[in-house]
Amino acid sequence: MNQLLGKYLKSLALGLASSAFVMNLAAAGEVITHGLSSFGDLKYPADFAHFEYVNPDAPKGGTVRIRNLQTFDSVHPFILKGYFEAINTDTNGDGDLFFNFASLMTRAHDEPDAVYGLVADRAVVDMAGRWVDFFLREGPEFHDGTPITAEDIIFTFDKFKNESSPRYRLELQDVESAEILSPRHIRYNFNKGANTRGLPARIAQLPILSKASFKDREFNKTTLEPLLGSGPYKMVDVKPGRSVTYERVKDHWAENLPVHKGRFNFDRIIVDYYRDRTVALEAFFAGEYDFREEFTSRSWAKDYDPKPAVKSGDIIRETLPDARLTGYQAFFFNTRRAPFDDIRVRKALARLFDYEWTNKNLFYNSYNRLTSFFENSNLKAAGKPSADELTLLEKWRSDVPTAVFEDAFIAEKTDGSGKIRQQIRQSLKELKEAGWTIKDKKLVNAAGEQMKVEFLLYDTGFTRIINPFIRNLERVGIEAKQRVIDVASWQNRVQEFDFDIVTRRFGQPAYPGPELKNWWGSKGADVVGSLNIAGVKNPAVDHMIQQIIDAQNKTELTIAARALDRIIMTSHYTIPQWYKASHFVAYWDKFGKPNKPKPGYSRAMLHSWWIDKDKAAALSARKGK
Repeated sequence: MNQLLGKYLKSLALGLASSAFVMNLAAAGEVITHGLSSFGDLKYPADFAHFEYVNPDAPKGGTVRIRNLQTFDSVHPFILKGYFEAINTDTNGDGDLFFNFASLMTRAHDEPDAVYGLVADRAVVDMAGRWVDFFLREGPEFHDGTPITAEDIIFTFDKFKNESSPRYRLELQDVESAEILSPRHIRYNFNKGANTRGLPARIAQLPILSKASFKDREFNKTTLEPLLGSGPYKMVDVKPGRSVTYERVKDHWAENLPVHKGRFNFDRIIVDYYRDRTVALEAFFAGEYDFREEFTSRSWAKDYDPKPAVKSGDIIRETLPDARLTGYQAFFFNTRRAPFDDIRVRKALARLFDYEWTNKNLFYNSYNRLTSFFENSNLKAAGKPSADELTLLEKWRSDVPTAVFEDAFIAEKTDGSGKIRQQIRQSLKELKEAGWTIKDKKLVNAAGEQMKVEFLLYDTGFTRIINPFIRNLERVGIEAKQRVIDVASWQNRVQEFDFDIVTRRFGQPAYPGPELKNWWGSKGADVVGSLNIAGVKNPAVDHMIQQIIDAQNKTELTIAARALDRIIMTSHYTIPQWYKASHFVAYWDKFGKPNKPKPGYSRAMLHSWWIDKDKAAALSARKGK
């Protein structure tokens, strides 16, 4: 038996038994279950009525408008081509990537990674780790009224496995095939020897596409014609570059299922697009849209309080706690090109980013410095490596920085005054060791070529943060600049690795796994569209990622994650930026919310709030005066 899966199923069985869950251990070595998670932890029993964080009697109706700061030239979200539109975790943070598509199972946002039946009412997991089966419930259908069939699910798997963006292809690399065992019974077969922890749950969350809808259209082609979906919302209006409108499907087939009860309450969701942050903020204060998360600390500190709508209480501000493993945001070096292929150069440049001054003067001390790829979790490395970590790390001494075996990474600190002479001296020393010297006030190599650094951006909002950094780089003789281009061009250049430094943010699953191969694995370093934008090619990194994937319990996962964290952070592939374990949100006082704590792993606004008719009417009356 696959040891990992055996332990997973044992954990699942204990959890089910202790919670009086409905489960059947089949004689053939199979487990039948209503939900899945990486380590078998399920909060809800098979007969649960609804998620605890919702109001099951929430009224339906009304329109909510939100904003997106980007743009789009396609509404096909599953291919590499084009810049697509989606309600996603980066723009609105609700954890349901595509409200217009259903999946076999769906997330419970008050658990780290558990999923429960949606299109499928149960799963069967092979105790030997060879496959996972899903059984389709009766009733799921696409928005045109046609039923969701096993053939649609197999079609989706085939397209995602072979023609989709690298994200999906890499996610499915350990799935050998999918087959129909009966009209309502699908099996996913895993590669021999593959470690399948968390894989059934990831498969269960794949959006389901209609096979018939692609009869006369190419899959791998951008489009502004919405794809046929099956979720609680339907994309009904697309205004290129301006807005996208989603309409709630009345009497949706999943409306009374436990996983949907009390959720998806707005009749319409309109996403308006703004290319300028300042314009977007003023539009919010003018009542042009209803809800926003504030990502600019200066605006949160300075721009809200003076506004009449904030003073009167018509706009409400909240700081919502976030229990999730914090996403990693950083300046990413392109190590494929010189001089960023030299760790000494990367370390020297990183020291010249004065975070303390930036946090004090630009962020109003709203943030903390990231010091780990696994920030806000116990996966973060701390202190010196433990004996268990050293067991993993010792064989790779020649492939990793010596700092891996010292205290865990902490970015060098300044006093926040902006005076960084000591940092400049140390950086110049390291740059000299790397072959760079000052000549005629320019930092040059042996060939007399000046070091040049370009920050590639698609949003002018970041320029105020980079400008002080550029001034520090110029003080050591580097020719530094920033280039702001449109988002589509930016995406193309990043996908083709045509940049020096870019800022990226990666969201993190509760239990890291195969996605790490895409972010840091050697095989992804030269794959166009890969998320390994730093170009990392390190066998030690590859080994630690595999150890994380192979972890048979949370303890082994933690040890491997901390070892990987030490390598990533001390290799200076990035200059870590900042984080906060909370969300700044503001909204017009027209909403009703469940009288329960926010789920720890989602803001849950779009799928658990509703329009309070009395509040909305009162607000409208006040606005009319």
